[in-house]
Amino acid sequence: MPEAKLRLTIPSDIWIGDITRNHPETRVRVLAAIPDGLTGVGLAEVTGPDAAAVVAEMADEEELTDFETLQHLDGEALVQFETTNPLLLFPARGSGTPLQMPFDIRDGVADWEVTAPNDRLSALGEQLEEFGIRFTVDYVHQRAASEQVLTDRQREIVATAVEEGYYDTPRGCSLTELAETVGIAKSSCSDTLHRAEEAIVKSFVEGRVTDERPPA
Repeated sequence: MPEAKLRLTIPSDIWIGDITRNHPETRVRVLAAIPDGLTGVGLAEVTGPDAAAVVAEMADEEELTDFETLQHLDGEALVQFETTNPLLLFPARGSGTPLQMPFDIRDGVADWEVTAPNDRLSALGEQLEEFGIRFTVDYVHQRAASEQVLTDRQREIVATAVEEGYYDTPRGCSLTELAETVGIAKSSCSDTLHRAEEAIVKSFVEGRVTDERPPA
């Protein structure tokens, strides 16, 4: 399944973009967000030197029809809000692409990570353009589940090798000592590690193919 990381530039007339651009050192982390017709409800963590100012501006924002500060500490706040203009939710909903939470907004830029089939990613790109949201693609690669890469026995031996320091520099244990720890012959341990390492390296190389262009 393709996994992509996108950087979205929020238009200047959108409240969350304007507020975070006013306070570029403060991060708004969206913990949860759901569309409700033409409105949206969100839960966000505000962190940074201007957290109090950001919260105050959000409380005064006309497009937020409901706003509540759930927690407020020095340099950090937890807020819940309802907005009449949840622009970032519309492209995701229109393309049928679920947003992975949390995602960060800082200085007018939102960082998204999405996992979806290629056709949904393409539809997401089209929706973002339709709503006037400029974006770049940091990467697109295939997401491989770890259980598909290694067998249970391979994962067990690799995990033990890491715990015992076999991959440390200098090594914390020898192959002989590792084989004794997992209770198998040295030759079997070596063969299992070699096969596991081969699978991990191939999965990494195949999965980290990047694409700087928008999803197509």
